[in-house]
Amino acid sequence: MSSPEPRSAAAPVALPVADRRIRFALVGCGRISASHFEALKRHGGSAELVAVCDHEPAALRRAMQATGAPGFASLAALLDGCDADIVSLATPSGLHPRQALQVAATGRHVLTEKPMATKWDEGMAMVRGCRDAGVKLFVVKQNRLNPTLQRVREAIAQGRFGRIHMVVVNVFWTRPQSYYDDAPWRGRWDMDGGAFMNQASHYVDMVDWLVGPVDSVHAYTATQARAIEAEDSGVMSLRLRAGGMASINVTMLTHDRNFEGSLTLLGEKGTVRVGGVAVNRIEHWAFADSRPEDADIAAANYAPPSVYGHGHPLYYANVIATLRGEAQAQVDGYEGLRSLEVIIAAYRSARDGVRVGLPLVF
Repeated sequence: MSSPEPRSAAAPVALPVADRRIRFALVGCGRISASHFEALKRHGGSAELVAVCDHEPAALRRAMQATGAPGFASLAALLDGCDADIVSLATPSGLHPRQALQVAATGRHVLTEKPMATKWDEGMAMVRGCRDAGVKLFVVKQNRLNPTLQRVREAIAQGRFGRIHMVVVNVFWTRPQSYYDDAPWRGRWDMDGGAFMNQASHYVDMVDWLVGPVDSVHAYTATQARAIEAEDSGVMSLRLRAGGMASINVTMLTHDRNFEGSLTLLGEKGTVRVGGVAVNRIEHWAFADSRPEDADIAAANYAPPSVYGHGHPLYYANVIATLRGEAQAQVDGYEGLRSLEVIIAAYRSARDGVRVGLPLVF
């Protein structure tokens, strides 16, 4: 492949891309990269992986062998040496803001894993930078596309719950010390954050997406058993702008294995619990009214290969359709900021021992 001329911010990838496959590159070939590779493989008719990048030679070599894509040891080298239309960032979260701006400056679109940033001002800078460069910013929130949560979202939209009084989320997983030791950036405030920011960020987004916006947050965090900077456990109480309340309870200290990732909604006309290890099984579904679709509610259940679920191919489908001019982005940078804002408010609350109102004002 010949090296293309570097793009500038004045020449973003022209949209829609309708006459060829959309060219993706992926930066960061760690544990989540396999989900991205599989998603792109499923969309081989409309997308292709043209480059992979990692500064760790072994990880880069494995990715190149798995995908057949050429590899680069740095983002700068990738941007100079490939013709990608969009770059997916699966790197440590603290690197996302700088890397997103670096990609946007070459006129390419950006897709970033969760969380989009570990600091509020850096998340805002990502949105502004991509907007000013005229490129799209996508934030991966694949759990929104789980069939279980889609059924809950539909029931809320239909008004079946009536007024929602309370929502309870539990994320009871295990991350042994070896998990943090394997990658020194894990559990660091600047690069990763703790259980709220990393492991539970999809669940915070879930609450805001389903029943938000959030009015205020009060939280406690603790580092009880892991040798890391950030928290391994936390509890978060939320007052919803619509009047209900929510709680998010998180720990990475369950014995032996991941135990539960659940969502319970209590409304005046209905009660639903979605359980399993990653909100993958509807365990209770009861409403004052009865509808024909309730009979096959179990069809939404699935067995996830991991806590990441099956949502990446569906998320990529929306990204591809957006770049082809056939859809609007389901989760863009502005949507990504919403859950980041709640998490930052929780950290501020835990630090200062106060209730924090939203929107944030600094």
